[in-house]
Amino acid sequence: MTTARPTPGAPTAPSSRARWAGLVFISVAVALIIVDSTIVNVAIPSIIDDLGITSTQVQWVQESYTLVFAALLLVFGTLADRFGRRRMLIIGVAVFAASSILAATAATGDLLIAARVAQGVGGAMVLPTTLSLINATFRGRERALAFAVWGSTIGGMTAVGPLLGGWLTTYFSWRWAFGINIPLGVVIIVGVLVFVRESKEPLTASGTPRRVDVVGALLSVIASATLVFGLIEGRTYGWWLTDTAPQLGGWTWPFALSPVPIAFAVAVASGVGFVMWGRSREKQGKSAMLAFDLFRIPSFRNGNLAAMIVSLGEFGIILSLPLWLQNVLGFDALQTGFILVALAVGSFVASGFAGAFGNRIRAVVIVRVGLAAEIVGVAGLGLVIGPDTAWGLLIPFLFVYGFGVGLATAQLTGVVLRDVPVEQSGQGSGTQSTARQIGSALGIAVLGTVLFTTASLQLDARLADSGVPDAQRQQIVSQVVDSSGAAIAGLENDPALADAATDAKAAFSEGTRYSAFAAAGFLAIGFLATLRLGAGPAALGRRDRDAEQPDDRDEQRENEQPETAPDPHSR
Repeated sequence: MTTARPTPGAPTAPSSRARWAGLVFISVAVALIIVDSTIVNVAIPSIIDDLGITSTQVQWVQESYTLVFAALLLVFGTLADRFGRRRMLIIGVAVFAASSILAATAATGDLLIAARVAQGVGGAMVLPTTLSLINATFRGRERALAFAVWGSTIGGMTAVGPLLGGWLTTYFSWRWAFGINIPLGVVIIVGVLVFVRESKEPLTASGTPRRVDVVGALLSVIASATLVFGLIEGRTYGWWLTDTAPQLGGWTWPFALSPVPIAFAVAVASGVGFVMWGRSREKQGKSAMLAFDLFRIPSFRNGNLAAMIVSLGEFGIILSLPLWLQNVLGFDALQTGFILVALAVGSFVASGFAGAFGNRIRAVVIVRVGLAAEIVGVAGLGLVIGPDTAWGLLIPFLFVYGFGVGLATAQLTGVVLRDVPVEQSGQGSGTQSTARQIGSALGIAVLGTVLFTTASLQLDARLADSGVPDAQRQQIVSQVVDSSGAAIAGLENDPALADAATDAKAAFSEGTRYSAFAAAGFLAIGFLATLRLGAGPAALGRRDRDAEQPDDRDEQRENEQPETAPDPHSR
C-alpha cells in the first residue's frame, strides 16, 4: 500500500497528543503572569516592613506592572505575528523569570519597582501570544475545550494568587512570592520548545516579514499607558483637581490641575492619532500596528466591546473582597486565600462543563450562562456581606461566581477570535487582551470609588450620630479610607475607640456590598452586550468546520506513516 508522505518543506500538523501537551505549558505560562498580578497584594505588608518603602512606592510596586503590561499588549501581539508566536512566548517567559530574580533580590523599593516594570514587559509578551498560539493550533471541536482550559486558568489563578502569596509570605518570605517564578519559567520554556509548534504570518514576496509600524506602536503604547494610568490613579490624585500630589524621587507635582485629566487628554489625542495613522498606512498598502479591517468582523467588534464591559465587572470585585475579609472579618492573608479557593474551584469545574457541552451548545449561549452565573454569584455576595458574616456563607456564591468566570472568559475569547484569520491571531489577541485590561482598570477605578466613597460617607454619618466631634471624626474617616480599612485593627485595640471600630466595620462592609452590586450591574450590561453576538454561527464556526477536515486528515496520515517517516517534532 502506498503511504502518503508530507511534502518536503511543508509544515506538518502536530499530533493530537502534542497539541494537548503544548496547551498544558501554554496554560502554565498564563498562570504565571496572572498569579504574579495578584500575589503581590498580600505580600505588601511584609515588603513594607523589610524594605521600609514609602506609601508612594507601595502604590508603584502594585501598579507599575499593570501599567506597563496593559500598554504593551497590542505591540507584542502584533510582533508575535511577524516574527513567531512561540519565539515571543519563550522570550516573554525568559524576561519574566529574569526580572523575578531582580524582584526577589531587590534591596530597595526603587529596585523592586524597576523589576516590576520589567515583569510587565515579559507579561505583555506572554498573554496575547498564548491566545494566538491556541487560535493557530486548535481547530473545530478541540478549540472550544482549549479556550475553556485557558479561560479557567485565568479565573482560577486570580483566586490562587492570594493563597499562594499568603502561604509563601507567612511561612517563608515575601521574596519567594517572586522567586517561585524562576523554576516555573524554566519548566515552561522547556515544555514549549518540545511540544508547541512555531507559527507566524506568511512572509512577503521578498521572503521577509512585513515591516513593523514603529509610529503606530509608539502611539498605541502612549494611548494605552495614559488611559490606564488615569483610570487607576484618578481616585488617588483627583479626577480634576489635585487631591494628592504625585511624587517621583524628589520631584512633586506642582499644579492645582490633577495629572489625571491631562493623561486622559493625551490618551484621546494619541488614540485618534493611532487610528488616523494606521488607516493612512493601510490605504498606502503598508502594514499597520492594528489591522483595522478586523473591526469589520461583527464577532470581533462586538465581542471586544462585550469583553471590556464584562472585565469591568469581573475584576473590580477582586479588589474589594480581600480587603473586607482581612480588615473587617479579621482573616490573615493565608486564610483569605483559602476562602478564595472556592472561586478557583468553580472556574476549573467550568472547564469540564465546557469540554462536555462546548460542541453541543453555541459558544454565545455558554457565554451568557457564564455571565448569568457571575451575576448570581456577585449579587449573592452583596446580599450576605456584613460585619459579622460567617465565611461559610461566602463559599457557595464564590463557587458560582468562579464557575461563571471560567465559562464566560474562555468562550467569549473564542467568540472574539473565531473569525479572525490565523495569520492575524496576534493582532486580534492583543486587541482582545487590551480591551480586557482597559475594562479591568476601569472596573478597579469605578468599583474602588464606589467602595471607598460609600465607606467614607457611611462612617462619617455613623460617627456623627454617635456624637464624635468633627475634627476627630474626619481624622478617623481619613485613617480608615486611606489605609483601605487596615486602620480598623488599630481602632479596635484602643478601648476609647472601640465603638468607632465597630462603626468602621459596618461602613466598610456597606462599601463592599455596594461594590458587589455595582459589579453585578456591569455584568448585566455585559450580558446585554452579548445579545449583539447572537447572529454568529454555533461554537463550531464555519471557518473551524472548513479547517477541521484538513487537520483530521493530517492526523490520520501521521498515524498511517511507517516508523521511518519524519518526526514532526524532531529538531
